[in-house]
Amino acid sequence: MPTSCFSPVISNTYKFEDFPETSEPVWILGKEYNALTERDEILSDVTSRLWFTYRKNFPPIGGTGPTSDTGWGCMLRCGQMILGEALVCRHVGRDWRWARGQKQREEYISILNAFIDKKDSYYSIHQIAQMGVGEGKPIGQWYGPNTVAQVLKKLAVFDTWSRLVVHVAMDNTVVIEEIKRLCMPWLDAAGACGGAGELNGCLEGACALAEEETALWKPLVLLIPLRLGLSDINEAYIETLKQCFMLPQSLGVIGGKPNSAHYFIGYVGEELIYLDPHTTQPAVDPCEDGQVPDETYHCQHPPCRMHICELDPSIAAGFFCRTEDEFDDWCMRIRRVRFCEHCSFVAPLTHSDRLERFFDSEDEEFEILSL
Repeated sequence: MPTSCFSPVISNTYKFEDFPETSEPVWILGKEYNALTERDEILSDVTSRLWFTYRKNFPPIGGTGPTSDTGWGCMLRCGQMILGEALVCRHVGRDWRWARGQKQREEYISILNAFIDKKDSYYSIHQIAQMGVGEGKPIGQWYGPNTVAQVLKKLAVFDTWSRLVVHVAMDNTVVIEEIKRLCMPWLDAAGACGGAGELNGCLEGACALAEEETALWKPLVLLIPLRLGLSDINEAYIETLKQCFMLPQSLGVIGGKPNSAHYFIGYVGEELIYLDPHTTQPAVDPCEDGQVPDETYHCQHPPCRMHICELDPSIAAGFFCRTEDEFDDWCMRIRRVRFCEHCSFVAPLTHSDRLERFFDSEDEEFEILSL
């Protein structure tokens, strides 16, 4: 574990590594800070992110399974963190800030309850571990970024409160039309009814849609599993990766290898800023009044940092688009990024196809494909 990462248990004699004093910009999930003049704002932003760690003494997974995820659940916890950030953006907004001891909004409490370590929480360790069995992962086995992304996609279907579309871009390809049809299911219904102009006339017939299905846009969580090298990260990707944290739609990056998964939320200079799940804390039970003791769900010391070259090349990048306009803006920003001399941009394949490459090398490619 990097030396800049510490246990959350604070004592008067324990010295945490402070955030660096540097003139270089600090980027946290799409927001830029000045480390010299905005240190408190940086720490407040980091502390406000949901921090999910190993837990112990929770109800047995599956009734007879493990009561702790120590040693195997780090990537599952990182998956919880990146999806937790999406729920925060969805329900309370990216600019929401947490403060110890203050009465919290009902939406925030509902978000925490979705991750409590019990079988009936939408995104609990129990649900993730059991859903992972369908992905070929026995309970107690470590996940890679792609597996946890696939599991979160399946679990989100049951979250009728958030009504998210979780899309996992396989084969490093984002198909714009496919995503828009997922986020605007009424498009298909309109086509079946003979066009959008006739949709209202069909509502009482076979083309009737539930109210939630007629929303103009279901908020999108876009997860893109990538491999940025073979055993080590290809240096050609470093500036590209930094650009991901600068996008306003950024949910961060999850990545790592067995026993060493992290949730990366930004960077400063050549160091990545991340939250580390490798701390075992007791499981938390909600209070009788429905409130959740939440101090252990927020990292209250300067965040961990590691040199970007130490990053394991297996990652999944996440983005959140509340509206269609935000998704269109994400597509535009990706197209504007120029990474390095090794990157290329491909001309349209046909008159109706537009193709641009995000990551382009002999290792992996990420493409935006609009049909």
